[in-house]
Amino acid sequence: MSASAAEPYKRTPVFDENTLPAGLRREHRTKLGVWAIIRVLEGRLRYQVLDPASEMILEPGHLGLVRPDEPHLVEPLGPMRMQVEFYNQAPEL
Repeated sequence: MSASAAEPYKRTPVFDENTLPAGLRREHRTKLGVWAIIRVLEGRLRYQVLDPASEMILEPGHLGLVRPDEPHLVEPLGPMRMQVEFYNQAPEL
């Protein structure tokens, strides 16, 4: 990895379909200047961006990019494990 590549400054614990916080299941957003990557480790997760509206299914190897201050939510699609990484600049996917 190059020295200029963005590194996460924080990671959430690994959540499963039972431990995924309610706050992530409803509309929320990162702060201004904060980017995030949703990394699914097992299973599938629906990732919805609310403005502009879009939806994608995330699974291992298919990351979700969260832009600063972008309203979004996630929904487990059966058993899954996922983690969120936070960056102070746009991460490389």
